[in-house]
Amino acid sequence: MVVGFVLYFILQLPWLIRASSSDCQENCGVIDIRFPFGIKKGCYHNSWFRVTCNETSNGPKAFISRINVELLGSSFQGDNIVIVNNPVTYLKCGDRGNNGTTSPSKVDLHDSPFFFSSRSNGFGSVGCGNLATVFRNNETTPISSCLQQSCGDLASTLGSCYVTISENFTSYTASMTQIINPGIKGCTSAFLFSTLSYLTVYPGSSDQQLPPHPSLEFLLGVSINTTHVPAVLEWDPCDLEVALCDETFKSAAQLYMRDDGCAGRCGSVDIPYPFGIEVGCYMNKWFRVTCNETTHGPRPYLTSIGLQLLNVSVPEGTVIVNNSVTYSNCFNRDGANGISVNLTDTSFSFSAFYNRFMSVGCGSLATILRSPTDEYPLGGCLQPICGNVTSDAHCTTDFPWDLSSFAVNMEEIYPHDATTKSCGSAFIVDQSYLDIIKHGDDASNWTTTHFPVTLRWSTQIRGLCDCPSGDYSTLNGEYIWTNLSKSYICVCAYNANGRISTDACQEQLEICMDSYRYTYMLCSNTSRSKCSPSSCPEGYQHTGVMCKPIQQTKQYKKSHYMAIIIGCSTSLGTLLVLIGTWHLLKVFERRKRIKLKKKYFEKNGGLLLQQQLSSHEGNVERVRLFTSKELEKATDHFNENRILGHGGQGTVYKGMLTDGSIVAIKKSNMMDEKKSDETKLKQFINEVMLLSHINHRNVVKLLGCCLETKVPLLVYEFIPNGTLSHLIHDPNEDFQLTWKMRLRIAIEIANALSYLHSAASVPIYHRDIKSSNILLDDKYRAKVSDFGSSKSVALEQTHENSLLDIIDPLIKNGGPGTDIVAVAKLAKRCLNLNGKKRPTMKEVAMELEQIRSSEGANAVEQNADEDSDIDDMFEPSGTASCSLSSSIVNGTVTLSLDA
Repeated sequence: MVVGFVLYFILQLPWLIRASSSDCQENCGVIDIRFPFGIKKGCYHNSWFRVTCNETSNGPKAFISRINVELLGSSFQGDNIVIVNNPVTYLKCGDRGNNGTTSPSKVDLHDSPFFFSSRSNGFGSVGCGNLATVFRNNETTPISSCLQQSCGDLASTLGSCYVTISENFTSYTASMTQIINPGIKGCTSAFLFSTLSYLTVYPGSSDQQLPPHPSLEFLLGVSINTTHVPAVLEWDPCDLEVALCDETFKSAAQLYMRDDGCAGRCGSVDIPYPFGIEVGCYMNKWFRVTCNETTHGPRPYLTSIGLQLLNVSVPEGTVIVNNSVTYSNCFNRDGANGISVNLTDTSFSFSAFYNRFMSVGCGSLATILRSPTDEYPLGGCLQPICGNVTSDAHCTTDFPWDLSSFAVNMEEIYPHDATTKSCGSAFIVDQSYLDIIKHGDDASNWTTTHFPVTLRWSTQIRGLCDCPSGDYSTLNGEYIWTNLSKSYICVCAYNANGRISTDACQEQLEICMDSYRYTYMLCSNTSRSKCSPSSCPEGYQHTGVMCKPIQQTKQYKKSHYMAIIIGCSTSLGTLLVLIGTWHLLKVFERRKRIKLKKKYFEKNGGLLLQQQLSSHEGNVERVRLFTSKELEKATDHFNENRILGHGGQGTVYKGMLTDGSIVAIKKSNMMDEKKSDETKLKQFINEVMLLSHINHRNVVKLLGCCLETKVPLLVYEFIPNGTLSHLIHDPNEDFQLTWKMRLRIAIEIANALSYLHSAASVPIYHRDIKSSNILLDDKYRAKVSDFGSSKSVALEQTHENSLLDIIDPLIKNGGPGTDIVAVAKLAKRCLNLNGKKRPTMKEVAMELEQIRSSEGANAVEQNADEDSDIDDMFEPSGTASCSLSSSIVNGTVTLSLDA
């Protein structure tokens, strides 16, 4: 490649030497004649570049002698292009041209170094309702076509149309097919015209400028009376007769060079950025182009998806590629399901705006599916019923949006022949080629394998951006560009591109360039991010209308930094306030919990217990005051999974203390606050103290308590083998409760009760001895538990007379005490187990009469005292004995009287 450019520079040296000669500084009228063109001998390169300056009624005009075409502008140095006045081809216009529907162009460039450039020319037509098509001479395959507008009359300014061309021409043929209002005969014209921007485009309109992509607005200036339009001729430097180019130079010349030093063309197709051939010349892997040598010359292919590249439109963010056709029931082309190229996770997608779905054939239903396995189609069309299967019958429909791949299926609905199925095809195609297919030979040509399809590779974004001087431009100079990021390009165009472009000279003068004042952005989709009309590159922000750069002036920076500082300070301050508030709430909650614990501690007798502990300094270590936090942690916040059992006095949980010891924690049932008076609290604390002092191997040891909760918590040693009740009523087959064990357990229980009644410092009466309150340790030794109903009684009170405590209050308050005691003692005598010592009913009646007369009370008491001195013995007797009515006492005959 380097050798090629060295040779190219060497070839340019004679041109530069001749161009610098003062004798060759030529002009004709207002046209400067630049080398390789010239008028005088020795000033032009060869005879093909000889110019003749002819006098006309409009002044001197320059003509390229050998092709007899008017020269409108000399080439830009190194671009190998020139502007000429191209004659218009007339059809159906009487004496002004061919009266038929097909006519060749008036300019024939065969055997010359010149050709009509596809990158700098377009095809246009003026008329009413005709499909204008351009072909290569002596060929039937159309290159491009456009449909003229409908118009009501044949005025001087008629409907016009335009289209780009994808190939270079040395000559061409134009044809017209009446589509709208058939039968109306009217003059029409066709021509190739320049898409470059020059100050003088039309004679007499020196200030008119041609947009880079011509529109109807431009073509309104071309009437049916226009005889010539500007067109671009190009030549290959290797075709110059004075030099013989080697293969290296030919390859370099065919590629051309962009401003960024990268090859800008493959064959006849321009390769603008972000596409490129060499490494470092494309934006990313999706835009890499491979220039393959074929029998038809060099052809570009998109390397990532393997499709032939036909055209690149940077302003539209699209490419045209050759996409395959699906055939059905065709010889050597069977395959009812055609699967497209998969564009998923690439920068490309099928354009629903530019493409149409088309099917050619008879009587078949052509459908579009997301994949061959899909049951429901996304769209489709039904081919017409026709008698001739070789006709150009077809159907079209819109192509679905948002497809990165698709499948085509054809199913015959109206068979042409019972034994033979008709051949058909289905494909998507760019709409600009649709009319060519409908009215050309391609509709019935079953050898066609590909049709042009438009892919979108970027999203157009309205934005104000800067293309600094020295950035890159296209080969025809219609726009320049610069990279904004890996996915964004800033495009600065010579002319406005519809609503998407912004006039930088009106928005921001410091980035204004008169030549390229209209700016917009292109965003390329990637697998990681998708573009949208409101997305902006880094350093830009969307204003709701467009992307604008974040200004970097000193004042802006100061205000920007100040805003950042204020924002950060505000955020930090808010965060500190939130943290402080959260901390205060935690402090308040902690204080509230502490106060509540203190309240419960006092209510549950904690102060009294502390006094008791301090008065028993030697035994302080025997009872421990646990905190609620300790026991919550030990029981996993009293989790239901830790429950060992339920009882009448409360629920027992299994817990593990921080030292690893296993304990049983009893949570008492809720008590009525009205009943928990000071006396009962005192009794509870006394019991806790008493139980903590019990040290017997057959009594469950109380380790401590917690008074910081709503109800007190008692902590006992953990007994692993459950209750005696469980062992009796749910016997274990592997462990039998023998008589020997039963007798041992009974003795252990009796010893425990004996210890509580007599050996303890203060006698304690359990009052709820039952098998469910007898626990068994790891060696199945009995442990008496659950002292919730127990009572501690002083030794001198174990036989205390409690008659007045159980007597009915009405009797107690209404009768004399001596009489009541006399009757009670009489009742006691009546309940003597020795029948001989029980008084007869006659004696009872007499004694009651004496009590009522208050004379015999003392005698009754004396008799009772005498009887108590005799040993009671159980002897059966037939003598009628007495009993005292239970109405005298409160529902019981169990009396506790002094003997």
